[in-house]
Amino acid sequence: MRSRSLLTFLLLCSTTLFAQEAIPTGAVLPVQLRSNLDSLKNKPGQTITARIMQDVPLSAPQQGQGWRLLETPSGPRIPAGAKVIGHIIDVAPSRGGMGPSITLRFDAVSFHGHTILVTTNLRALASMMEVEDAQVPSIGTDRGTPWAWMNTIQIGGEAVYGQGGEVTHGSQVVGHYAPGGVLVRLSEKPGSSCRGAVAGNDRLQALWLFSSDACGLYGFRDLKIAHAGRTAPLGQITLVSRSGRVHISAGSGLLLRVQ
Repeated sequence: MRSRSLLTFLLLCSTTLFAQEAIPTGAVLPVQLRSNLDSLKNKPGQTITARIMQDVPLSAPQQGQGWRLLETPSGPRIPAGAKVIGHIIDVAPSRGGMGPSITLRFDAVSFHGHTILVTTNLRALASMMEVEDAQVPSIGTDRGTPWAWMNTIQIGGEAVYGQGGEVTHGSQVVGHYAPGGVLVRLSEKPGSSCRGAVAGNDRLQALWLFSSDACGLYGFRDLKIAHAGRTAPLGQITLVSRSGRVHISAGSGLLLRVQ
């Protein structure tokens, strides 16, 4: 009976999302690449995919829910495991003093047999090594302490105090652990091009392994985001190498923001 009730709840949530026919502006999609990006191998028109790594709630928390939104489920959400689909738009060699580049876009989210079209921009990109490091406890475990209870450091520097613990930015609590990641409110990093929460969309965001103010590149010394997709051409992300090749391995992490 309990499993039947859970299935009914999930179906209702999915139906609510499908009825919207759109993912709300400002929602963040925490994804892990399932395709390699390589300026020596990719071709225009080639399909690329990524996987959403944490349930993404799409409604604001009800009064009194606070950080515990995921412990008291309500409203529509995109489930972890959903596929994000995109394609390569252009691959360019070095020219005019600029290194080789790849231009791409992610434009659909698919789950439960349904596909929703989206326009996204790139908020943050972290290498596979940065993704792996963010999952390793910041200090060694002892024999009696379960791995899941250990503290970890998010990509961007915020601390997560174990499974079920708080997320802190310095001494400030900015969110809470949630299954598969964290729930936090976006913040703006001084001097960066990334905005914090936008008016009318101050909901808790699922950021997986990223900090609330994560913005730009992590673990890519020779790479530059030439265009994040926030301005025209909307949704087009251009990555330029300062060396001879753009290479981003499958397993790298991204924060995509719906616009």
